[in-house]
Amino acid sequence: MELYNALIGNTKEILSKGKAKVWDYKPAKAWPDLGAAELVLQSDAAYELGALGLGSSNYICTTTSSELVSKDQIMLYGPDLKEIKKDVPFARIVLLRVGVLEGEDEEVYRALKDIEFCKYHVYPEGYMVRMSPESHREQIRVSKKAIKRGINFEAVGNRYIEAYKKDPNVLNVTVIFVTDPSIDFKALQENAKKADAITGTLTHIMEGLPTDCSVCQLKDICDEVEGMKELHFGIGDKGTNEHH
Repeated sequence: MELYNALIGNTKEILSKGKAKVWDYKPAKAWPDLGAAELVLQSDAAYELGALGLGSSNYICTTTSSELVSKDQIMLYGPDLKEIKKDVPFARIVLLRVGVLEGEDEEVYRALKDIEFCKYHVYPEGYMVRMSPESHREQIRVSKKAIKRGINFEAVGNRYIEAYKKDPNVLNVTVIFVTDPSIDFKALQENAKKADAITGTLTHIMEGLPTDCSVCQLKDICDEVEGMKELHFGIGDKGTNEHH
């Protein structure tokens, strides 16, 4: 099941307008994790990433394709944390390759739900994360102390990859950070909405959504996302399916 593949392709196309710094995954370089949320006061912050009024986006795309996600790596489009001097737009996009048996859609679904919670359990020291699932934004307050200690996206990215790879279904992780203001953050925000819609539709299907397309509120997503409609009718009661 490759419901997010088109989104991954579109994300790469949007980012192709910029130039990336790339680091391979090295667990030994991971930034210290506090194990619990840290409060970074505004007076202690060097700046905010994705501050209100600036572009911000956060989403996860999952695939089983080794062509789309081939290795564990961190990518950065734009200045690194020590180079940033004021509030900038920000995006964090995670591309995951999972290993599940072909056709086992319920296993894919369970893996997605387990993986989804991982992002709420990473607490880099001096890097306060505030997420807004409703608006698909992620704001980061970076402390002056962390900047002095040498925090950078490579170290933070290694911490995220380590956390995701604790899940046995996760084979490869690419964590992408974007701070380049020339990147189309509106397009990334639209992709975040689509990723959320796909996950939401998948949830409804797995929970037994009616398979009559004429009355289904999620018809637009099924029509747009390749493989979603086939999945829907495969999971539903085959005796009562009505194709429209």
